[in-house]
Amino acid sequence: MSKDQGLSDKVKGKVNQAKGEVKDQVGNATDNPNMQREGKKDKVKGNIQEGAGKAKDDSRRY
Repeated sequence: MSKDQGLSDKVKGKVNQAKGEVKDQVGNATDNPNMQREGKKDKVKGNIQEGAGKAKDDSRRY
């Protein structure tokens, strides 16, 4: 496993969270439930990616 893999996953996770938040807000403002749903999915995906990155970092410490 690459030394920076955990960091990479955490960054990708944050990007997906931000992208999801934008989609969620735009969907809300434009009354577009499909876009809101996509945004919520992206936020969940980002949370999972970030968690995986943290787990990889933690596993290297031990």
